[in-house]
Amino acid sequence: MNDNVIKFRKKEAPKPPRQTPPWMRKALIIGGVIAAFLVAFAYFYITGDPSGMTVGTPTP
Repeated sequence: MNDNVIKFRKKEAPKPPRQTPPWMRKALIIGGVIAAFLVAFAYFYITGDPSGMTVGTPTP
């Protein structure tokens, strides 16, 4: 019988966003920087000098 009645209810409070601990954020940043250097090193190790120029030898 009460199916047509509008029920006014308070909205649920929004959940606060989850915060990452400062130590985890710092560890992720350091890990990302180390990973970037490792990827760059692996790229240059596999492909060689990207410019094709050699240092210290004159070009003919």
